[in-house]
Amino acid sequence: MTDLVTFGETMLRLSPPDRERIESTSSLELRAAGAESNVAIAAHRLGAEAMWTSKLPDSPLGRRVVAGLRRYGIDTEIAWSDEGRQGTYYLEHGTDPRGTNVIYDRADAAVTTATTDDVALDQIRDARTFYTSGITPALSATLESTVDEVLAAAQDAGTTTAFDVNYRSKLWSPDEACESLTALFPRIDVLVTAERDARTVLDRSGDAADIARGLADDWDFETVVVTRGSNGALALHDGEIHEQSAFDTDTVDPIGTGDAFVGAFLARRLDGESVPTALEYGAATAALKRTIPGDVAVVTRAEVEDVMDTEGREISR
Repeated sequence: MTDLVTFGETMLRLSPPDRERIESTSSLELRAAGAESNVAIAAHRLGAEAMWTSKLPDSPLGRRVVAGLRRYGIDTEIAWSDEGRQGTYYLEHGTDPRGTNVIYDRADAAVTTATTDDVALDQIRDARTFYTSGITPALSATLESTVDEVLAAAQDAGTTTAFDVNYRSKLWSPDEACESLTALFPRIDVLVTAERDARTVLDRSGDAADIARGLADDWDFETVVVTRGSNGALALHDGEIHEQSAFDTDTVDPIGTGDAFVGAFLARRLDGESVPTALEYGAATAALKRTIPGDVAVVTRAEVEDVMDTEGREISR
């Protein structure tokens, strides 16, 4: 039995070195990058047996994605396609007043046509937890239906379902996202949302605790996690609120920070740790990720625990 199976798109990320501009650089660094595969890798680094499943073009670029992920030790289950292309994105790092810029090139990606026949349903049914994010149903109407069906199959099999709202304004509007995501909520056990997404997409008000309680009351989630950036994170579980501060960090690359948090949180919950402890692991892993170039939290559990030993702090009420 696999601890965690994740499903979603992984792209190839191309970035100029240092903080060069895309239009003037002479070289681009290539990495595999995707929310759901990032979560699988972070969970694996924190002790979970993890798998990522998706649909990719049977091409050098599609095979490069798999090679880029397998190096981190996770299993992959891929539906290879002769149609569709490999999605990419270009990341140009910047500092104030020139911020970081992301340019997506993911139209007609093979994954947008993925149905339940393309997903590792047997492994998902047999897994302890299944995870995907709001990015996946935003990519196409086909994927919106597929995510719904996969969540239903997982839930029917007794697999815990975890979902991150992970709103992307370049993919859909808040109203579109709200309508689609709330239709999925009855099939979700563990919901993760950034506080800003809860306000923008789910039309929630009040503080983070109010948001968590309101979502749990409305949708009967087992656990609600609200992330708050530099203000840390908060979780509601069994009627109790747990708060975790963020750890101090020097930011080299913030991309993938939220995925690192979620992967570590899920891994430690799968290992039987309490929600407060899982939150602490999540926050420490997220802090370490910000020091690492690329989307992936290439960390060890010992490194995460060193951060926790130095600065850990949690409040329950």
